Amino acid sequence: ITLSILGLGVWFVIDPEQVEAAFWIVLGASALLGILLVLPIGGADMPVVISLLNSYSGIAAAVTGFVLMNKVLIVAGSLVGATGLILTQIMCKAMNRSLANVAFGTFGKVEESSGSKQGARDYTGIKSCSAEDAAMVLESAQSAIVVPGYGLAVSRAQHAIKDLAQVLESKGADVKYAIHPVAGRMPGHMNVLLAEAAVPCEQLYEMDQINPAFDQADVAIVVGANDVTNPAARNEPGSPIYGMPILDVDKAKSVIVIKRSLSPGFAGIKNPLFENEKTLMLFSDAKNAIEQTTKELKNL
Repeated sequence: ITLSILGLGVWFVIDPEQVEAAFWIVLGASALLGILLVLPIGGADMPVVISLLNSYSGIAAAVTGFVLMNKVLIVAGSLVGATGLILTQIMCKAMNRSLANVAFGTFGKVEESSGSKQGARDYTGIKSCSAEDAAMVLESAQSAIVVPGYGLAVSRAQHAIKDLAQVLESKGADVKYAIHPVAGRMPGHMNVLLAEAAVPCEQLYEMDQINPAFDQADVAIVVGANDVTNPAARNEPGSPIYGMPILDVDKAKSVIVIKRSLSPGFAGIKNPLFENEKTLMLFSDAKNAIEQTTKELKNL
């Protein structure tokens, strides 16, 4: 397809009178190429793909600027293209994978993985809790680490989690936020959400900074994050996400996971964190669960 598009580009130059017919053929071939390039990529890699496509849009704008002799388009497109490529490289590094592996690997074929399509029936020893139970655990905590994920975004719970953090701080607890580079659906998704809630920047910690702190944390509060907290990435060589750096949530003294259900994340695999003896599962919409927990915590 790529060679065909290049050939049509040559046709543009050789026979300008046929430009209209060639244009529609190039348009169709380009759309097909884009679909075929993205289609094999697994859901868990979508943040990387989005970043890469953003970079492509910048490059396209820069090329258009050269055609139109527009310096603004050239500069703006170059900046978008360069920053997109840099962000893509950072995210690939965070997942411990190369861009070629993301684009052409088989990570997305979770249906062929032994750990795929696992649901609630595959879990044993799950300990569920209520908002009151979660509040009792948090009431005695001197240090807490919040791990936001896509569930936080879906329920728009960024303001609720900030309120909970403020209540914890009023009781003498030290609160930090652990940000994984590929948490959510877009690069920087969690940073934007927490910024909307005016969470202080000094409380936000990147993965490499916060991981050593989990050992000393009294409680880790996981809000909708799944794959980025999955211990299988460290412990199971056969897992599709093996080798991907994760947040060491399971090393905290207690873990509270707020999640609607036991459904898998983007990678489509089971998360052993949910079965950990230190983990309490609070099954609910994130915003409702956090608000109820905050209310109960205030009453203690």
